[in-house]
Amino acid sequence: MRTLMTAVTVGTVAGVLGLGFGLAGAQEARQDVQDIRQDRQELRQDTREIRQDKRELFQDRKALREALRSGDPEAIKKAREEMRKDRRELREDVRDRRDDARDLRQDRHELRRDLGQRRQGFRR
Repeated sequence: MRTLMTAVTVGTVAGVLGLGFGLAGAQEARQDVQDIRQDRQELRQDTREIRQDKRELFQDRKALREALRSGDPEAIKKAREEMRKDRRELREDVRDRRDDARDLRQDRHELRRDLGQRRQGFRR
């Protein structure tokens, strides 16, 4: 009888622990999905900023050409400074987009891992 009680107790504890780990896996998966949604939103925003930066650079080139035609040294200096500033912003936005894309890949990998662990937990 004692062996039966021990087996039932061990089985119950193992079942409760397994259920707890399953719920923890579900919470991790839910967090991963939220992270993925946030990363996608950041990627879209970065893409919009890159497009805007490129439009600004196009306008800066146009302003520089006009300044060069006019021969005004102050206008040329101002146009070049504006181009430098916009190029810097473009590089920063491209870097941000690359980092956000890496974060998205990592979050997708974690979601696959969490779902895989969760599936394995249910098979046992």
